[in-house]
Amino acid sequence: MHRQYKLSGLNCAGCARRSAAAASEVAGVLEANTNFATHTLEIDTGPAFDPSALQARLAKAGYPMATEEIVLDLEGLSCASCVLRVEKALANVEGVVEPKVNLAEDRLRAKVYSGVSAADLIAAVKQAGYGARLRTDETAEGVDKSVQYRQKFILSAALTVPVFVLAMGRHWVPGFGALIDGTIGARGDMLLQLVLTTLVLAWPGRGFFQLGLPALFRGAPDMNALVALGTLAAWGYSTVVTLVPSAMSVAGHGVYFEAAAVICTLILLGRWMEARAKGRTGAAIRALMDLSPKTARVEQADGTTAERPLAEIESGDILQLRPGERMAVDGTVLSGQSHVDESMLTGEPVPVAKAQGDAVSAGTLNTTGALRVRADAVGSKTALAQIIRMVETAQGARLPVQALIDRVTMWFVPAVLGIAALTFLVWLVVGPDLARALIAAVAVLIVACPCAMGLATPTSIMVGMGRAAKLGVLFRKGDALQELQSVKAVVFDKTGTLTEGRPELAAVLPSDGVTEAEALSLAAALEAKSEHPIAHAILRGAETVPEAEGFLSETGSGVEARVSGQTIRVGTLAWVGGSVAGALQSQAKARTARGETVVWVSRDSVVIAAIAVADRIKDSAAEAVQNLRAEGLEPVMVTGDAQATAEYVAQRLGITRVIAGVRPEGKRDTVEQLKQEFGKIAFVGDGINDAPALASADVGIAIGTGTDVAVEAADVVLMSGDPLAVPKAIGLSRATLQNIRQNLVWAFGYNIALIPVAAGVLYPALGLTLSPMLAGGAMALSSVFVLGNALRLNRVTLGQGASV
Repeated sequence: MHRQYKLSGLNCAGCARRSAAAASEVAGVLEANTNFATHTLEIDTGPAFDPSALQARLAKAGYPMATEEIVLDLEGLSCASCVLRVEKALANVEGVVEPKVNLAEDRLRAKVYSGVSAADLIAAVKQAGYGARLRTDETAEGVDKSVQYRQKFILSAALTVPVFVLAMGRHWVPGFGALIDGTIGARGDMLLQLVLTTLVLAWPGRGFFQLGLPALFRGAPDMNALVALGTLAAWGYSTVVTLVPSAMSVAGHGVYFEAAAVICTLILLGRWMEARAKGRTGAAIRALMDLSPKTARVEQADGTTAERPLAEIESGDILQLRPGERMAVDGTVLSGQSHVDESMLTGEPVPVAKAQGDAVSAGTLNTTGALRVRADAVGSKTALAQIIRMVETAQGARLPVQALIDRVTMWFVPAVLGIAALTFLVWLVVGPDLARALIAAVAVLIVACPCAMGLATPTSIMVGMGRAAKLGVLFRKGDALQELQSVKAVVFDKTGTLTEGRPELAAVLPSDGVTEAEALSLAAALEAKSEHPIAHAILRGAETVPEAEGFLSETGSGVEARVSGQTIRVGTLAWVGGSVAGALQSQAKARTARGETVVWVSRDSVVIAAIAVADRIKDSAAEAVQNLRAEGLEPVMVTGDAQATAEYVAQRLGITRVIAGVRPEGKRDTVEQLKQEFGKIAFVGDGINDAPALASADVGIAIGTGTDVAVEAADVVLMSGDPLAVPKAIGLSRATLQNIRQNLVWAFGYNIALIPVAAGVLYPALGLTLSPMLAGGAMALSSVFVLGNALRLNRVTLGQGASV
């Protein structure tokens, strides 16, 4: 068979040859060739070929097979066992990796290799007995299932009420039975109930049978199968009694049409309430989607403007924005001045001033002035689109606890069927009649609720992630939600995390015979090409910047170059070398003791000045540290600054553990040492040199205003630079996991308690049984309870001691 795969990591023709050679080593590959121009591997395979072996070999060679994500909206899911069946069906499709179904969203996300289409996935889903359609921008809003279930419930209720009145009126209303017998007669009563109940099951309730019976026949029963069996048993028994009464004993001549009708109606009511609650769990995503306008005004070649749909806007287009309008793209301000509300990105409520050259983001609100903006990123490439994808991915995450739930639900429905059969047989032997055995078995089938177990985790994750997004906290990796709640210490990088990261020139301390302007000018010459914040502070203070040549840089120490034939060094005292006058040394120490960073300058190995730079502590940093301590966490500060500078900042923040003088490459080692000391830790940073530490920590938290490299290495991204977001993220993590535990206790406890009651274990001692109608109501409300409890996360109090 001929196959094609897209590859990553191909940089030259040599890579193409090596990737083809690696593929040829895999068993079953008869011939392999890589096209470097298209980055495509083409192979001919025999019967022994294993795609997973090819994937592993290419990944080891450094040329992993490229994947893309396909998202499908699913139909017909009713419980966790449905999730497992769909995932299993897709896992058997060649080229599909990591299929993940989210029951709370009725959505599938699957990574696939090239050559696998959405049609392949849809076919596999349908073969498993469920419906699916490709999710696109046009279908993202989806169909409001709550409307569908409401219509079904209203119709079912309208048909069920007469059945219920006819059945129960004889017991509750004196003279009602005589009235019915005198008008339509007892047989007419039963025939009318038969007709109305049949309409209930065949019309609004037909979905239970369309989905449940095929699943039962495939040997993969789900919750729909339980409902279908229960209602069908009650309806079938009653129909035989009505139409062929001689087939039953005299003692068994009762009918239970009301049980079948009421069960169907109550479950549809539960599905309607569940769909409404599910809609609320996804409110955060819809709110983000609604931030992007559908159209924008674009300048034309003749100077006029035209309203164009967002899909038609391209990078480089010039857009005009009036006050009160939202940005349609990520771009750069060309002209105009305004204040822009960026709270949707950062969580900060105060609008930010924007002028020529400033960047603006899609979805943010232009408040005061008119702006002309050049589009830099449009559509799916905007920061807003990336945030939406990040939140959706995190909401679909599988926490480790889900593995236990999957194992239980795999056997839950078959176990319930077995318990129902055993209940029927026991009551048939020891019970008063066939009707009692039937009703007990139906109650067991109906009261069981795997749905609550399946929703317990994903609904809490969805609501928790949505709440986090509103606070400007984005979980890039779902398992970080569980890891974050168990960290013991939070390690902060100082610069840009606890401080503003924009140092300002505080003082120039020249030695004898050197002016401040001269020393600052020489330092600026060496720092002119640097992106370091301290370099920017020196450059802003210099009046002139002479040319420098022959640059030599030593990471973590300083830089050297020649200016006007003289060798100039800027950096640490150890780097610049030479002796320092006592007075200058004292002045520098005084500056360091005040938390300022001192940079030394030497000329031809003679120290000529010390330059003090101050980085202001963020206003909320001390409160963030205090909140972490209140949560029982140990805050730690790591910095490359001198010990005195670091201790000054730490003292003002209330941090007792300080690790100073750490070189950039040493941060990862420091994190590893702290893990040995504290156990699980979180690291918070914003710079390129923080990336290894972010990746090494149990949970890496990046300040979103930092570098892309840091963000990519992190598990959690704080869209604002506010340190207070750290304790909020941890508090939300703890509240979400607590909410999940509450849901699981309810879901498992509900089934463990009520299934035996429905089977009749209390009857010998207390004479209590559970009617199928009450079982249906309990089952319908159990899922609603789980969803309602998850929605409480929207109201959780974050700060000192988050609780739900």
